[in-house]
Amino acid sequence: MRFTLLNVLLLIILVGCNGDGSVPTQTDDPIVEQGRRIYSQRCATCHTLTPDTILIGPSLAGIATRAESRVVDLDARSYIELSILRPDATIVEGFLNAMPSDLAKKLTSDELNAIVVFLLTLE
Repeated sequence: MRFTLLNVLLLIILVGCNGDGSVPTQTDDPIVEQGRRIYSQRCATCHTLTPDTILIGPSLAGIATRAESRVVDLDARSYIELSILRPDATIVEGFLNAMPSDLAKKLTSDELNAIVVFLLTLE
């Protein structure tokens, strides 16, 4: 895929918002806010927070609710953690295994916790 200046500008706009022009609501919880920053830096290039909007990977809108029932015997937190630590273990039907396999190595345990806590707010 060839990127033009317009494509790059549109991607920057999407990274900074939900894809529909709205910015996710901020909270007073510093862990959630840290997770929101990590999402913006590492996840928003491929995952939106807008329902039914796909960039490369599935939308993360409602992930906390969907994650509860994706894999038998995994609660939402465990599913999200597994999806980050071993992305090839839980590939969503209809999507390729495009998630970086080394993402967990690039995150500290505090950063991993923060992104999971943030994603758990997306009901």
